[in-house]
Amino acid sequence: MFLDNTVIWSLPEVRDMMATVDPETIATALVRACEESPFLRLAAQREPETAANAAALLADPLAAAFDGLNDLPVAARLRRARWRLALLAALADLSGAWPLEQVVGTLTTFADRALEIAIRAAIEERTPGADVAGFTAIALGKQGSGELNYSSDIDPILLFDPQTLPTRPREEPQEAAVRIGKRVVELLQARDGDGYVLRVDLRLRPSSEVTPIALPVEAAIGYYESAALPWERAAFIRARACAGDVALGERFLAAIAPFVWRRSLDFGAIAEIRGITARIRDHHAQGQAFGPGYDLKRGRGGIREIEFFAQIHQLIHGGRDPALRAPATLDALAALGAAGRIDADDARVLADAYRRLRTVEHRAQMIDDRQTHTLPAGDSLDRVARLDGLADGTALLADLRPHIEAVGRIYDALEPESSDRLPDAEAGLAERLAAAGFADGPSAVRRVAEWRSGGYPALRSAPARAALEDVLPGLIAALGEAPDPDAALLRLDRMLGKLPSAINFFRLIDARPQLARLLATVLALAPTLADALGRRVELLDRLIDASALEPVGDVAEIVAAMRAGRLDYEQRLDHVRRVVAETRFALGVQIVAGARDPLEVARGYSRLAEAAIETLAAAATEEFERAHGRVPDSELVILALGRLGGGALTHASDLDLVYLFTGDHAAESDGKRPLGAVHYYNRLAQRVTAALSVPTASGPLYPVDTRLRPSGNQGPLVVSLEGFRRYQTESAWTWEHMALTRARPVFGSREARAATQAIVDAVLNGARPERDIAADAAAMRAEMRAHKPAQGPLDAKLLDGGLVDLEFAVHVRQLVHRTGFSPDLAAAIRVLAGEGRVSDDLGVALELLTRLIVTLRLVAPDAQEPAPPTKALIARALGLADWDAVVAALDAVRQTVRAAWDEVQGDE
Repeated sequence: MFLDNTVIWSLPEVRDMMATVDPETIATALVRACEESPFLRLAAQREPETAANAAALLADPLAAAFDGLNDLPVAARLRRARWRLALLAALADLSGAWPLEQVVGTLTTFADRALEIAIRAAIEERTPGADVAGFTAIALGKQGSGELNYSSDIDPILLFDPQTLPTRPREEPQEAAVRIGKRVVELLQARDGDGYVLRVDLRLRPSSEVTPIALPVEAAIGYYESAALPWERAAFIRARACAGDVALGERFLAAIAPFVWRRSLDFGAIAEIRGITARIRDHHAQGQAFGPGYDLKRGRGGIREIEFFAQIHQLIHGGRDPALRAPATLDALAALGAAGRIDADDARVLADAYRRLRTVEHRAQMIDDRQTHTLPAGDSLDRVARLDGLADGTALLADLRPHIEAVGRIYDALEPESSDRLPDAEAGLAERLAAAGFADGPSAVRRVAEWRSGGYPALRSAPARAALEDVLPGLIAALGEAPDPDAALLRLDRMLGKLPSAINFFRLIDARPQLARLLATVLALAPTLADALGRRVELLDRLIDASALEPVGDVAEIVAAMRAGRLDYEQRLDHVRRVVAETRFALGVQIVAGARDPLEVARGYSRLAEAAIETLAAAATEEFERAHGRVPDSELVILALGRLGGGALTHASDLDLVYLFTGDHAAESDGKRPLGAVHYYNRLAQRVTAALSVPTASGPLYPVDTRLRPSGNQGPLVVSLEGFRRYQTESAWTWEHMALTRARPVFGSREARAATQAIVDAVLNGARPERDIAADAAAMRAEMRAHKPAQGPLDAKLLDGGLVDLEFAVHVRQLVHRTGFSPDLAAAIRVLAGEGRVSDDLGVALELLTRLIVTLRLVAPDAQEPAPPTKALIARALGLADWDAVVAALDAVRQTVRAAWDEVQGDE
């Protein structure tokens, strides 16, 4: 149950040796201890009988520590025992009666026993008389290997079996286990008048930031089999079931043994653990230089590097050679040297250094019972030296230097440092990031450290983190050159947090360094595109060659790409979504990169959407006809309105669609499951809408808005062409006729489109009820202004003098004077201006407002004033010199539009 000291030092030999302990040597050590260590002087004062009889008590220090304390409460018993054991172990150490192995073994055995007593007490308090079953502590770190420091934390993992854990009536096992765990920690580390027993650190458990302090054993096994990180493998080299239900703990360790010890050579472990060392060196930079302030544990050439050196070779070779799996560092070095896995002389040098560094570390901790690893300065360093039996600090440093230099030299030979690699922690990394151009250094350091730690699912695997390290220097350089490095880094972080896998992304960046710069610009300036990348990183594939920055083809060319291949219906939906997503992303990048006028991009967005409608409506129709046949002499027609009708979509535009059908509304389809025409086309239109808007494995496509159909949401989804004509000529409101000015058929045969367009033309040219168009429009605009105000100072659509006012001014002129009808608003303005109905300046206003809204949907979708780098992009997209020019131009065109709208209302 407990760590048996005979593992390191056979009990008969220990007793023989203890019997020969010279009381005078112990007495001399006690004097030195009381002179140099306030903690040990206090321990001797608190436990005078232990101090007086130490030489005899060292024969069985554990028994001496607990002797006569059984009648005390558990917490008091453990704390008194700890004072005694601390004093005895210190005297045995300082006198030279025990070697390091016996010192650390005894300290560990006490920790095991204290943890066992605490677990038994916690269970007994809650469920009197219950066996210690179903709850176990797995010792990790130095407790696991039997090498505890003089003043050390313990790092257990607490596990339970829900089937056998003692619980109270109607109590969930998880709740019981957590309460037991909390009580155990309290018994060990809560301070009172008798001090404490052990500091307990539970952060080595799986996903400690989100998991309870005690975990079900099966859940822990599942974690280590599927999701654990490489550093956790190294931690389990020194794992041991140490207290509680030891059989349960050993079953757990046996189950995860394949995770720790792999038969294949695992050279990736070298980079993993060297990375940890590099982060330690950087993070504790002030403790790297040898001298006062040197960190005996984390410094270059220190204890941690000896441990890691052994663990690296154990991980590489221990899967095939069980003899190398020794938990204790000294045993591991000896086994590796004997097996020829490391140089025998190196094994000896490292072992000697380990003993000496650990011994001096104990001296530093004995002074005030502090878990310190740092060599102090001045008089304090002299005190540590005298406690060690040396004259002063200078002598101590001279004694340590050869050991530290030798360890550093041997460890560094494992793998040469990469000059290109980013520093691994705060000190060096912050300096490198600041030099790259990041203003918020602490935030940037935290994010890079999070990536390297495998905190995101996409970065949990060793190959993913290796690929990250390969691209990180170039990626950071590219982000640093972006217009807003900190924003780019933040969006990259969000993207990595959403990705299921990052390896292909890193490989793509590694293969196309110029892509990293383009990516950095997108991340810095275009949150809309960055969000799209977070959902589908493969969108970057579209940017590999220069064609991504060229205009998209016409509708027929895009349709041909969407119809490529022999695909079933669901595959076709996915394929179209991929084409749309990649092309829409590339179009947005064209604006961000300054490669294309936003007006041209808006037309590209529209051609893309029209091609998607044509492809998916045809596919949905074909699929629908398999079940229901066709309605004779009839077909579906789709009418586009709004920005799609006008051929000027933005990245985020809805599709304003009206579904119609030709032929007799009383007809019936001729399929195996016939439907009446109205029912048939309403079902088919629903299928088309779903094809356009319902997300699939490849993501969403377009939001579809059908509220502009006859009678709006109160009417059927689809009406016949004749029903549409009758509604528009007899019942439609002014706003519906205004919407019709931008109507354009986008699906249907040539004949069906022509018939639909003829109805639209007839209505616009006067086949409609007489209404006060200007008054109706003014009332509607006032209602919009009240219920849908501008979102921000850059809302080019809804601001007074924005696109809505411009459209209203144009549509009223068109309807009143029955002229200038074109779904293309720019073409309509040219006709109206030629006839003197509107000012030529209205065309200039339309261009600027359209460029602005198309650009803002990508870079400032909230319509708020953006950061300076984004302002520069917007100015460039609008063809203006700077942000002041943008503000001035926007003010000027808004005045133009307001004047036009006011003039329309007054004239009409």
